Order: sequence, then structure tokens, then C-alpha cells
Amino acid sequence: MKNDRRTFLKLAGMAGFSVAGLKLFGETGFPQDHHFGIGSEESVQAGGISIIGSYGPWAAGLLDKELPLYSFRRDTWKSLGKWKKAAKKRYFDRLSMPAFGGPPQVTVTRGYTYDGLHIEEMSWPLPNGGRSEAVLLKPLNASGRLPGVLAFHDHSGNKYFGTAKIVRTSDNEHPMMTEHKQNLYEGRAWANDLAKRGYVVLASDAFPFASRRVMLKDIPERQRQGLTDPEANDREGIDAYNRWAGQHEHIMAKSLFSAGTAWPAVFLAEDVKALDVLCARDDVDSDRIGCCGLSGGGMRSVFIGGADERIKCAIPVGFMTTWRDLVMDKATSHTWMTYVPLLPNELDFPEILGLRTPLPALVLNNREDPLFTLSEMRRADEILKDVYEKAGAPGSYKCSFYPGPHKFDAAMQAKAFEWFDMWLK
Repeated sequence: MKNDRRTFLKLAGMAGFSVAGLKLFGETGFPQDHHFGIGSEESVQAGGISIIGSYGPWAAGLLDKELPLYSFRRDTWKSLGKWKKAAKKRYFDRLSMPAFGGPPQVTVTRGYTYDGLHIEEMSWPLPNGGRSEAVLLKPLNASGRLPGVLAFHDHSGNKYFGTAKIVRTSDNEHPMMTEHKQNLYEGRAWANDLAKRGYVVLASDAFPFASRRVMLKDIPERQRQGLTDPEANDREGIDAYNRWAGQHEHIMAKSLFSAGTAWPAVFLAEDVKALDVLCARDDVDSDRIGCCGLSGGGMRSVFIGGADERIKCAIPVGFMTTWRDLVMDKATSHTWMTYVPLLPNELDFPEILGLRTPLPALVLNNREDPLFTLSEMRRADEILKDVYEKAGAPGSYKCSFYPGPHKFDAAMQAKAFEWFDMWLK
């Protein structure tokens, strides 16, 4: 599979470029040859350059001086329990997660049968923005309490759509979503396939995607670039909206920082509400809950997997590296949704997921993923191995590398499903 710029646009999904993808370049004045993480995975080390020029080695050196303060790999941390209590407190302090109250009041708008599944379309209110819309899938005629999974959709530079990226609820699927599944998921609606194995799967729109997206009508006219909110059949309008939404990310991030919080904190607050919804159901065994997602969904799996021990099994896909990777080479490849100010001083990125130890975690990577350097993906794997080993739970962690670019293909899905079966059934 040719890994050139065109193929990257088609397959990478981009984990969330801050300008909604390379196809935007040229239309907004960004140079066509801008690096944006594409090239040799060892480009920084081999070329002696960084995305912030000569400041890169200095900035990376701030992280390399010693292990992060709350890293379990430090010799000073002897007790797993004491470390988790202290490290989680610092994690939540840095996130400054907004309070969203108790379990939300769910409204089921439609229930029906499709693809051998019972499907419910539902929504719930949140303190910010529009109602969060979600799709729940479970085996037809299932009885008793089943294990549950939060299925997280990707970013992919497409904020107009959310759960539709990973579920299929009709033969009359939006053609953009059919293409999307073909590009990133080998044509599969993986949330459906997982539900068929005996799971209650809940997929909700993330902030700010689909039902949770920023509406142009709510933005000052001077910031709309002459655009209006597109209808679902307006592909050109959807593409224009997604370009605008990509450019709007830095504004959203700076506004959240100014409000005393950060984008990952809002993600986590909303995903915890979805977890509340899933755990409260009579058909779900709340002691057997997992989460999984590709790219931006993998990032969300890391954040909630480290935060909430109701998640008994976490599977981030296509989103595992180190903060150093972002400092030196790959911050240009990632959405503003990734960053928690000051946290890198205290936990490396993989150690966020490590907060869940000894609970199980499976990390799935792609060797030719242009969003990360392979060397730093491997270093993240070693960090997590060390954390689980020190915690006395090496068998609860596994990492696998697959050939190819950014994706969650059939082979990777099969591995994820087997991992869920091992720990949740």
C-alpha cells in the first residue's frame, strides 16, 4: 500500500489535524510542503532538526532530565496503592475537569432491529452545548446482564459526523461514512460486530462532533467565513464545515485554557457521563465494562482508562506514544484535544493509561503510522511494560504492532475482540 500524501489523506484518519487535514493546505495559506509529521520516522534524530527548530532538543531535555515526578518507575514509589492515589489526584488536578453533575436523564428516541441487533437511538442533556446523541447496540433477543463497551469514534478531521463513523444502523448509509469505514476500518462497522459477540455497546458523539459540534449559527458572523450549517446531503458544505472546524480548534483550546480547564478534561467529563448511562442499564453487568477506539477514540480510551476503574478493560488503538514524540516531531500531526498543561512533568503519556494497573490494557499500533515515530511508540510500550511489571501484573498488559498506516483493520479488530472476551466474559 503506497504511503504517499494521497494515501495518507485517504487512510490515516489523522487523529485530528488542527487544520482538518492536509487537503486544506493551499486554501488557507499553509505551505504545501509543510512537514506535519510525514516523512522518516527517525527524521528528528537523523536530521538533527525539530518542529520548533533549535529549541527542540532543549525542550525535549526538560522531559529527559529525570523520570516524571509521579512515574511509578521511580524508585521512590514502592506501594502501588499509594502511588495510584497520589498520581491520580495529580492527574485530576492537572485536568481540572468540569463538574457535570450526576447521571444524565436519558431519552430513547427510537428502538428497532437491524443487522441482527437491537438498536436504540438515545440522547441526554449536558451542561454545555447540545444534547449528546448516542447509539446503543446489543444482540437481538439477548437476556440477562451482558458485558458492556464504550465504543469511541475517531477524529479524522471530520467533526460533522460522530458515532456514524463506527456504527451502521441502516442499509441507507451516508456515502461519506461508507467511504470512511472502508478507509479506516476495512469496511466494517466494528461497534456492530462487537455487539454481535454478546456485548452491549454504547457509542456517543464526542465533544465537539456531530450532535455536540459547534454550530456556525452560534458563532459571530465575522468568524463564519461566509459559511452556514450544512445539511446532511450537502457534501461540499460538510467539507467546508470540517475545514472551518479544524481552523477553529486553536480558538476552542485557548478558550478552554482561559476557562481553567482543558480539552481532554471536557472529553473525560462527557465520556464519564456515557459510562454512567451504560452502567445504569438493567441489561449491563457494570462489573464488566470496557472501552475501545481508534485515533481520537484511542486517546479517549487512554484518558478514561486511567481515570475510572469502572473500565475493567481498555483498548486504545492508533494512539500511543510519548510526550517527547510530540515535542520534537509530531505535535503538528495532532489535534489540540491531546494536551494537558504541566502533566508531562509528572506523568509521561503512556503512564496515564498505566494509572489503571493492574486492570488490563491492550495497545494496538501500526508500524507505518505517520502520526507517531515508531521508536517512540516502542518506548511507550516499554514504559507500560515496566509499570505493569512493577505492579506485579505483567499479564494484564499487551501491545501489538501491525503493518500499515493509521487504521483499525479487521485483524486488529479481531485482536481487540479476543482481548475483551478474555477479560470481560
